Amino acid sequence: MTQKKVLVVGGAGYIGSHTCLVLAERGYQPIVFDNLSNGHAEFVRWGPLEEGDIRDRQRLDEVFAKHRPDAVLHFAALIEVGESVRDPAAFYDNNVTGALTLLGAALSAGLDAFVFSSTCATYGLPERVPMDETHRQAPINPYGRTKWIIEQALKDYDRYKGLRSVMLRYFNAAGADPQGRIGEWHTPETHAVPLAIEAALGRRDGFKVFGNDYDTRDGTCVRDYIHVLDLADAHVRAVDYLLGGGETVELNLGTGTGTTVKELVGAISEVSGRPFSVEYVGRRDGDSTSLVANNDKAREVLGWQPQYGLGDIIRSAWNWHSRTNHGSG
Repeated sequence: MTQKKVLVVGGAGYIGSHTCLVLAERGYQPIVFDNLSNGHAEFVRWGPLEEGDIRDRQRLDEVFAKHRPDAVLHFAALIEVGESVRDPAAFYDNNVTGALTLLGAALSAGLDAFVFSSTCATYGLPERVPMDETHRQAPINPYGRTKWIIEQALKDYDRYKGLRSVMLRYFNAAGADPQGRIGEWHTPETHAVPLAIEAALGRRDGFKVFGNDYDTRDGTCVRDYIHVLDLADAHVRAVDYLLGGGETVELNLGTGTGTTVKELVGAISEVSGRPFSVEYVGRRDGDSTSLVANNDKAREVLGWQPQYGLGDIIRSAWNWHSRTNHGSG
């Protein structure tokens, strides 16, 4: 039986690279397509790297013709919410125009299996928690809107073009490969777990908590942190599902357990054995009080359930950050 190939667009980035690791473990051949603007060539360890931009249709067509993949995983998006407010044009250009260009190339190549990295930001402010997939989608920033637009496009491409997709709405990705081969490396870093770990390592002057007057158990925001390898597992299961004839579906990826920012800071201090200074400042615009997933549908459709808890997330992230010094400061 020939090895099935998966084109992993954005596969040199954080979640994409961990997904390549799991694809290779499960017998797939990952082919990474990445412009390396946010990804890292040294994270491409489980298959070839094809450099290129998702807005470059000619380059995409070349790569599809050369590798003839069986499915596409699309991770190549700009993700920083604050940046999307400052520069919406860049987000529409990459996340919408780029994704539509990629979809056009996939259709031309005869593909009908597409896994899309989406986000709980498509829901906007929660009307109920935990949130399930029937929750109203009313994104409150350009980042969430660009992802929501592509979800709408994918439903139309299924209805009128026969391109089936799985839309995976992530909650808060965190953690790293427990063996420390790859991990979270953004420049600049904006995610809570690496920022707090860098504070514990003395690479940053403390950690800022935005708002301590929310209606939660300790006044700080509640988030659903999910291990990057649990996310990777769901993506590989989504490929299995589509290649097995599965229909277009949208699925939440979260643990279903909320952790407050204060609890997160406490857990990082405990794992690291290093207390660090924490400063409480005002709320950020657009931050939701609580974002927690109802993940029943992913369990039902993909047979997926998270294997890692908060302690595993923090230990694996600590292992990665304490051994490397990527993106600090």
